[in-house]
Amino acid sequence: MKKDELLVPRRSVLRVAAALSGAAVLGGLLATERTGMPERAAPGSRPGAAPPARGPQAGAPARPRPASAYRLQPMTAQAPFTRRALPPVRTRPLLELPAEGRTMVLTFDDGPDPRYTPDILATLRAHDVPAMFFVCGEMAQYHPGLLREMADDGHLIGNHTWSHPLVPGLAPSEIRSQLGRTSDIVEKTVGAPPRWYRAPYGAWNKHSFEIGAALGMEPLAWTVDTLDWTEPGTGTIVRRVMDGAAPGVVVLSHDAGGNRSQSVAALRRYLPRLLADGYRITVPRI
Repeated sequence: MKKDELLVPRRSVLRVAAALSGAAVLGGLLATERTGMPERAAPGSRPGAAPPARGPQAGAPARPRPASAYRLQPMTAQAPFTRRALPPVRTRPLLELPAEGRTMVLTFDDGPDPRYTPDILATLRAHDVPAMFFVCGEMAQYHPGLLREMADDGHLIGNHTWSHPLVPGLAPSEIRSQLGRTSDIVEKTVGAPPRWYRAPYGAWNKHSFEIGAALGMEPLAWTVDTLDWTEPGTGTIVRRVMDGAAPGVVVLSHDAGGNRSQSVAALRRYLPRLLADGYRITVPRI
């Protein structure tokens, strides 16, 4: 893979972010070489979709609340990309990042999960490309080693709340707890807090934007939804990524919250195809 002269080494991405003291130095600089669901179905969920997986993850201690995996389409329109992750506060999440040539961003929500995340990390490592992992705090607390592996490989770790709730149904204090506790555990584990966050189900509200900004984070949604949580088949996931490929797009996939074997297998197929088609897989450098 080609190296951009402006890039920091992959194992120092998060150290650079910490040194910037929360200022998101974005402006189009991209690292080009290297998300307890309520019992009722979330709005926009597909009829007949399988219920969330229940019980502890394999090999992990029992947790008081299970992680879940079910998404909505983004509920807001595209917003322009700006430099700071502090007030003035956004009113919409970002749906894509500025494109420098044929660049794309791969994101994975709900993890880390020891059954699937290691295989995704291995595939990314084999192709020497970075991704963004939006982790849930209730998962991260049991698998700190996977967070450290993400950071060491130059991936960006984002905040996907603690227990994957439907954010608009929470009081502001609960939103702050969901985001703040997750940022704290990420910082404790890898030495720097997240600079990006994503609302579960794509369900944002005014308080989430305000609290996220106060915690120094930018809101990132997505432009290509693989719908891998529906387990549509590996080939279907691959087709959705390839059909949606375009400069600047953000691809949504999952590495936890259910059976993610199709997501793992699909990544192995579409990633080399994207690279062969001339796409550079990027993350924001902040």
